[in-house]
Amino acid sequence: QVQLVESGGGLVQAGGSLRLSCAASGSIFSINAMRWYRQAPGKQRELVATITSGGSTNYAGSVKGRFTISRDNAKNTVYLQMSSLKPEDTAVYSCNADVNEGRGYQNNYWGQGTQVTVSS
Repeated sequence: QVQLVESGGGLVQAGGSLRLSCAASGSIFSINAMRWYRQAPGKQRELVATITSGGSTNYAGSVKGRFTISRDNAKNTVYLQMSSLKPEDTAVYSCNADVNEGRGYQNNYWGQGTQVTVSS
């Protein structure tokens, strides 16, 4: 089994910054893609950013140029640096990862989510 634990959420004023972290632990051989999703009240879950094991990144248009996804493979951790935050960025942010657990087993895991609230 693998656990993903997010941290770094909180309340910030519009224009401010926050850095989210998501650490994976458990039976990990390697991790392929890691992702950040968000879900605002009454809205569908949105894929915010993706980073591959090689470091290639992709972003939703709504956050491009403001958010940066990165990872530390030695620590099995993914980060989301969020800048120029807007009230519409308010949501629960969750990390997601494709984990190789060895012996050909690959599974997708989710963290529990962390609340980000941006005040105007």
